[in-house]
Amino acid sequence: MAVNLKDGCMARRQSRIVRVGGVAIGGMHPVVVQSMTNTDTADEVATAVQVAQLARAGSEIVRITVNTQEAARAVPMIRERLLAMNLDVPLVGDFHFNGHKLLADNPACADALDKLRINPGNVGRGAKRDDQFAQIIELACRHQKPVRIGVNWGSLDPVLLARTMDDNAQRQQPRDATQIMREAMVISALESAAKAEELGLPGDGIVLSCKVSGVQDLIAIYRDLATRCDYPLHLGLTEAGMGSKGIVASTAALSVLLQEGIGDTIRVSLTPEPNGDRTQEVIVAQEILQTMGLRAFMPLVAACPGCGRTTSTVFQELAQDIQSYVRMRMPEWRLLYEGVENMTLAVMGCVVNGPGESKHASIGISLPGSGETPVAPVYVDGEKTVTLKGDNIAREFKVIVEDYVARKYPRRAAT
Repeated sequence: MAVNLKDGCMARRQSRIVRVGGVAIGGMHPVVVQSMTNTDTADEVATAVQVAQLARAGSEIVRITVNTQEAARAVPMIRERLLAMNLDVPLVGDFHFNGHKLLADNPACADALDKLRINPGNVGRGAKRDDQFAQIIELACRHQKPVRIGVNWGSLDPVLLARTMDDNAQRQQPRDATQIMREAMVISALESAAKAEELGLPGDGIVLSCKVSGVQDLIAIYRDLATRCDYPLHLGLTEAGMGSKGIVASTAALSVLLQEGIGDTIRVSLTPEPNGDRTQEVIVAQEILQTMGLRAFMPLVAACPGCGRTTSTVFQELAQDIQSYVRMRMPEWRLLYEGVENMTLAVMGCVVNGPGESKHASIGISLPGSGETPVAPVYVDGEKTVTLKGDNIAREFKVIVEDYVARKYPRRAAT
């Protein structure tokens, strides 16, 4: 069980360590951010481009669909294109229904992937299920690839579900349908993992997930799963939705579990707007981990919400400008400086809390509110250093940020 730490976070649940390419999942390693492409994998150029975008946004593992022979044949070429871009991000192949055949027919595809993901509810039906599951596991063993066994409530094995319902009917106090669904998902994951180990897949080559779209269902299932195994757990609310709904639901579910020390890798499954930016799911996953104090990815920009005291558009525009600037500069900063992701910035809108909040940040600026003197004091590590005024506040503040980064954080050794 998790125990409280003095900083308010919970101790991590102890799990095995699974290595996916150059990334370690589980144990005491940091919680890993994952994402998934939505391109046609057979289009190797478009898929490689999107994988690169996700990786550069901070996705540490990227999953791609492998659903056809054309997609399977494209995987090695996608890997080659990524390496040509100097990107060695681990790739996970997502297989459903015909994975056993695609992997057997395309050994180069299996070699190019770093992990396989299979759903025990749709590897096959009836008499074919066990045989096709076994074929995939045997191929994973042959190519020495770890496997995520990913149960999904939309495709639970009907035979297992019926068995769970029959067992429930024999109980003196039968559980309701929701509890049966939760139990069936946990059983599916655990029995599939046990079968995989019987077939020769090592225990440190298995990651488990149980995906549902309800927040309370996800929390209950993973709490149960976490007490019944020591495999690393992949967290994610499936079909989370679009926009604020998807972000809020994912944050609510994942934060509870992460606070309890449950979860070794996460994905935020957002539905993008039409032609929207797929990297949003990476940013949200990073922000969940960073705001909880579990990881640091880039400087956080604090800004007040605004009220009748503030000249709203001024501080809103500056906060947005600085947030965009930090995100743009972070790839270069990360290469040049150690620890810059821990910097904090504050853009405040008036004198009520502005100076105090600014003093708590690495660098803070308190803009003039309605009726206040049109000057903006800047605080660096708690000390007032300069007062900005005029039309170039944003540009001058960025210069201060750049100077701070160069002075505060040690340069990385040249490689």
